[in-house]
This record gives sequence, structure tokens and C-alpha cells, in this order.
Amino acid sequence: MRVLVVGSGGREHALCWAIAGSPLLTRLWCAPGNPGIAAVAECVPVNALNIAELVVFAQEHEVDLVVPGPEAPLVAGIADAMEAAGIACCGPSRAAARIEGSKTFTKEICDAAGIPTARWERFEDAASARAFVVRRGAPLVVKADGLAAGKGVVVAATEAEAVAAIDSFMEARSLGDAGTAVVIEECLFGEEISLFALCDGVTALPLGSAQDHKRLGEGDTGPNTGGMGAYAPAPAFPPALEQAAMDRVVRPALAELARRGTPFRGVLFAGLMLTEDGPKLIEFNARFGDPECQALLPRLQSDLLPALVAACDGELADFSLRWREVASIAVVLAARGYPEAPQRGSEIRGLDRAAAVPDVLVFHAGTQTDGDGHLRAAGGRVLTVCATGTDLAAAHHAAYAAIGAIEWPEGFYRRDIGWRALAK
Repeated sequence: MRVLVVGSGGREHALCWAIAGSPLLTRLWCAPGNPGIAAVAECVPVNALNIAELVVFAQEHEVDLVVPGPEAPLVAGIADAMEAAGIACCGPSRAAARIEGSKTFTKEICDAAGIPTARWERFEDAASARAFVVRRGAPLVVKADGLAAGKGVVVAATEAEAVAAIDSFMEARSLGDAGTAVVIEECLFGEEISLFALCDGVTALPLGSAQDHKRLGEGDTGPNTGGMGAYAPAPAFPPALEQAAMDRVVRPALAELARRGTPFRGVLFAGLMLTEDGPKLIEFNARFGDPECQALLPRLQSDLLPALVAACDGELADFSLRWREVASIAVVLAARGYPEAPQRGSEIRGLDRAAAVPDVLVFHAGTQTDGDGHLRAAGGRVLTVCATGTDLAAAHHAAYAAIGAIEWPEGFYRRDIGWRALAK
């Protein structure tokens, strides 16, 4: 098979690494890719949002399967464009991808399908939103309705924080059009879990779960980020609870989307809060999470590529996956100043030594090479160091040993990824 992966982050590096190991693979491209991805795939200098050019490339190179990594091309309709060109794409249509592209749409799906979630209200003007905050009181969660690259959610402990988020999103337009409308929710309490399922429009095949670390600082402090690390499996989410979440959250959403004539194909990501009343949905995403993808795929024993094809072909009902009985951890290395203003251009050394640590993988995200071939930081989240082990403690030890071999004074990372499970 000839496969094109779309994206340039750590998630896409992990996808390319997994697909590259398939005996079914003939040729693998990634657009636009990054220096790490270039070791396992041919990088194509086409932006992930340049859908027209991606379609032309896929046609000219007789691509059999397109695998979009990030959400923006999916919401922009890459799957529709590929389908119109007769090319299989493992991702939802523009209509189905609204489950990530619009917080309001997600809530409407939940209400229609009876999916447990937080109480919510939608607002299209800031004054009404502020008045609601005063009536309801804090804590509250303020969400920009549209895509905001992980920056559109504020968990407000006080009314002042909620009002500040409303003013930032709706009046200052800090997120552009994504903040034209907001959804304000009750604040749920418990542990957060990311649950993934591969879907073919009718059937949902579990891909496992991970626990992400959204906060910038250790002990889950500081601002929200795109994710500073993840681990799998999480003791807080045993198989029985995963099955319950599949039955009460994932499969009802899949059925409701199909009922509306917009069947979901691809990876459905359910962000859950494990409350005293059971799992409740925080949000849906229309793709693998980052860095959860980097934590999950090293545990996969089966070939990923035929599973992606089966999702496109509607053949997951008789499909199964095998998983390695190991623990996995993914630790993000970010550039100083992330998430507000990451510093770019600093040199990174020692990745060969890090990757030589047993059971360790180093996935690139925001990296580039200069004219002399030196690797430099080119984004906020720059690397993800992943490790597997017989248990989480072993994986944790290997990952941080590998990080110790990396020479990058301008980078930083959390030293406590997996702390909840390790404490138990």
C-alpha cells in the first residue's frame, strides 16, 4: 500500500513509525512532516491545510490511503475532498468532524443520545455570558465554541476568571472566530481520562485509554497546554469502566451521528471525567490525541495499517487488535516560554544517546534542521520521549533516563508524568 500521513507533530511521527512497520506498506509519505519523521517516511513540503494540493499529490502518486493526524484538516473537509477524488481517507467527513469543531454540536449530540455530560449553556454575546456567570457562580468552565488549538478552554475557579475568559474570547477575539460564541458548563470533578476508538461509521473498536497531563507545571499546576505527557494504562480506568464508557458514551455518539446521516469514520477521542456518578464526557475530538497517541501506539502488537483500512471499508465488526502487556509513558519536552511565546531556534543535541536507551522512542514535533544540519527547536512542544516497561515505574525510569541524555538547556519538561498512578 501507498500511504500519505498528514501533519507534522509528535502524533504524526508516532503514526508514521507504526505504519512504517507494516508488511503491507510499499511507500510512505508525510506532509509536511518533520526531521524525525524523515527517518521513516518521505516528507512532502505541503501544508496540512492545503487540501487541494494534498489531493493532487495523492492522485499523482497513486496513494491508497490518507491518514490525517491533526483536527484542522478534518474540520476543513480533507476526508470529503479525498473521497471525491476516489482516495480512501481514515478520518471523518467535515460534517462528522463538527463533533470537535463545535462545542455546541458536541453538546447537542450528547443531549440527543443521552450521553452523560456537564450541564451547559451557549452564548453569542458577552453581556449575556457575563450575566450567566454572576447568576450561577463559580467554578465554571468557559469554552470557545470553535477550534482553538487547545487554548479555548478555561477552568475558572472564580467568577472573575470566568468573566476574563469571556472578555478574552468574545470581545478581545484572542482566538479569532473560534471565540465568537462560547459554551459555559458546570465544572466536573474527578480524574480525567482519554478514551480512543477506531470507528467505521457503525462499529467502534476500542484503541485503549491514557491519562494526559494538561497543566504546564508539576502537580497539575499552571495554565492548560496541549498536553505535557501521558501514560497508559491508567489504574483509575480498569477494563470494566472502559467498557461502560464505550457503551454509554462512544457507541451512542456513533449511532447518533449515523442517524443524522453523517457517519463517523476514523479515530474518535472521548475526553472523560471520572466523577462519583461514573464517567461523564468533557469533550469529543475527531482524531488521536497528542501526546496520548505516542503513549498508546508502542503498546500495539497488531499491525495498525489494516485496521485503518478496515475503518474506511466498514469492516471493523469482525476486526480485533492485540496489545502488549506493558506500561507506556510519553513525556513532552517543550521550549521555554511555552505555551504563550515559545522560544525558537535553540540547538538540540544528544537524541541518538536518548534513543539508545532500551525500550525508548523519541518522537519529533516542533523541530527543524538548519543549513548545517543541526537540529533546532521550531515550536512549543518540541519532542516526546516515550518508553515502555513491565510496569509504569520501569517505563518512567527509562523515559527520564533518556531525557537525561538530551542536551537542550532551553527546553523544559514535567518530572512527574504518571504521578497519580505511581502514587497508588
